[in-house]
Amino acid sequence: MPPRAAPTSASKRVVYVLLAALASAPFLLLLLYGGASPSALCPASFRVPRRLPYPSVLWSRVPPLPVLPTSPHPALRASSWIVFSASPHAPKHRPLRAVPGWQLLAVADEATPADWSHPGSVLLTLADQARLGFRSVAFLPVRGPARKAAAYLFAVQRGARVIYDADARNAVLGGNLTKHFDVNPDQRQGGAVLLQYSHADPNRTVVNPFVHFGQPSVWPRGLPLEKAGEVDAEEFYTEIFSGGQFIQQGMCNGLPDIDAVFYFTRKSLEMEAFDFRFDVDAPKVALPQGMMAPVNSFNTLFHSPAFWGLALPVSVSPMASDVIRGYWAQRILWEIGGYLVVYPPTVHRIDNVHSHPFDDEKDIHVNIGRLIKFLMEWRSSKRTLFERILDLSYAMTEEGFWGEKDLHFVAAWLQDLVAIGYRQPRLLSLDIDRPRATIGHGDKKEFVPKKLPSVHLRVVEIGEVSTEIGNLIKWRKHFGDIVLIVHCTEPVNRTALEWRLLYGRIFRAVVILSEQSNSDLVVEFSNLAQAYKYLPKVFDRFAGAKGFLFLQDHVVLNYWNLLNADKAKLWITNQVKESWSDVPLQGNKIEWFVNQGDMVKKAVGSFRPHYQTNYRRSVGENKIVHCGSEIFYIPQRHIGDFSYLVKAIGSLDIHHSIAVPMLFLAMDSPSNFESKALTKLVYRADLPSNTTFLSIYTAEADAVYPLKIQNEMEFVKLIRVMASGDPLLMELV
Repeated sequence: MPPRAAPTSASKRVVYVLLAALASAPFLLLLLYGGASPSALCPASFRVPRRLPYPSVLWSRVPPLPVLPTSPHPALRASSWIVFSASPHAPKHRPLRAVPGWQLLAVADEATPADWSHPGSVLLTLADQARLGFRSVAFLPVRGPARKAAAYLFAVQRGARVIYDADARNAVLGGNLTKHFDVNPDQRQGGAVLLQYSHADPNRTVVNPFVHFGQPSVWPRGLPLEKAGEVDAEEFYTEIFSGGQFIQQGMCNGLPDIDAVFYFTRKSLEMEAFDFRFDVDAPKVALPQGMMAPVNSFNTLFHSPAFWGLALPVSVSPMASDVIRGYWAQRILWEIGGYLVVYPPTVHRIDNVHSHPFDDEKDIHVNIGRLIKFLMEWRSSKRTLFERILDLSYAMTEEGFWGEKDLHFVAAWLQDLVAIGYRQPRLLSLDIDRPRATIGHGDKKEFVPKKLPSVHLRVVEIGEVSTEIGNLIKWRKHFGDIVLIVHCTEPVNRTALEWRLLYGRIFRAVVILSEQSNSDLVVEFSNLAQAYKYLPKVFDRFAGAKGFLFLQDHVVLNYWNLLNADKAKLWITNQVKESWSDVPLQGNKIEWFVNQGDMVKKAVGSFRPHYQTNYRRSVGENKIVHCGSEIFYIPQRHIGDFSYLVKAIGSLDIHHSIAVPMLFLAMDSPSNFESKALTKLVYRADLPSNTTFLSIYTAEADAVYPLKIQNEMEFVKLIRVMASGDPLLMELV
């Protein structure tokens, strides 16, 4: 009689709006990864099991590739280009228009209609792209933004000195790009100066520029989610001479470049359109070496010294491609003395209320924090820029940040640049490897960002929720040294990230187990019937944790009610009669229990004497204990006991619901179990079919079982009722 299981289906709405309230809380480390080791974070499709051969490129022997009379659009030349995808959006949803002095260039993919056209634009069809003769075109996917690589090379070959990476949905403010960007930056020594983020904190490696431009509660796609809570204005800025802003990222009014996490959680109405406004008067701001920010492919200007950084990765998900490119390019930019500058709003984009699926961003949320750390530590001794770009691309392949296909794509891309006459910028020494200059009082520049209204948000300002923030910090302080292990019973592609995002703000890490492993989402395989046997592997990874809380996903945890529980004691549902029961063996007609009883006797007989004594004192010889074991806690002092006992069980097929109470009773007497934890449990093993989870939920309980959430709206309802215990959860829906 195995224990019952209740399936769940989590919504994509669960996520980090409340992060804006957590700026002062030093936590959320390894949130999305559940503390997994670096190798565990690499998607299986990208992980390289063998030593990769390093690409061999003879740069001096790359043959030139001139524009031939038979080439597509052979007479077309310009110094300033706007490149965008020929998307199938209706013309009314493509407000991008020709800008004086700029050449519009659209690139088609498989989804582009045969009769596609756009005012003032030249179109590179798939057939045109195939005729260009570029090596890298062979690596491009048949659809998606990565195909813009062909258009970038086309523009460079035809005289480009600046390329604006755009989206057809952009309406350029005032119809003048030159007004917004530094199209002709002042490169004179001692010339114009730019405001720059301070390098005073060497550990601050990524920033949210939206704060600087008046929207602190909003974050860009590609920002590590644990950084979304850093909403404070800068204490001070510094300055840098103009001339090195080879990559320029513009702000976007209307629908900015936000991720699906934000998009799905910050609307009060399903069909409500976002309409953000950023501060047009805020000064542009540069990022020093050692600091990065997300860069996209729909509102970004590239100068010639950074044209190598236009290549969009081809092996990652489409919505992650430009984000990964942006971080990769920023790191290489430092090798030539360049830097990223972020500009006030340059375009307006209308929210058509057609968001992309959350899964499209999986390569961002799984890996981006680790990528930034890796890039900060990466160094190369190669002698030319292209050799260093290839060196970094090789290292990123080995680390699993993109696939081997991208390594070969980058090698082909660089050879294409050589073939069309692009000249590599010269290398400069890295500022981040020099002693940091002392920032004197006169070097500090002040700018206080506006705090523009976000009228569409139903978010209470930080100053009005101090009690709720205080509670959240208190919960994190209590549980921040505990690892939560969640065993998912539903398809993990619909639930894994959601549980991490919900519970990850409270616990040190969230490890996801399932009978459906998923390396992309860092979900580890574990048979639920013997999930206890996998736990020692998790213990070994978190040697410093103060304890481990196991939770099946059909139990909802009201963490706010467990602050008084002793984390040095065992927690289990032994005082909940619906969950914990004695099963007599003598005369028992149920074969499953009899077989389990025989294996329990064998296991206990192999335990060390004091474990045998503990168990037999509590249970005796003629019965076993059955417990659903949907939730239990093991403190650090019992980790060694638990691991030893699991090893002693060996290959015996003792079910999770029998093994866990046996292990607990062998480790300690029930009188020593924590009586303040898991005693106020709502446990309805036989919930009538017409009774919903919401009807039995109460925020006063330690936990509630069973959780039966089968669609998105039910999940929203769950969050709303949980908000009676954690009011900040209301910001999620």
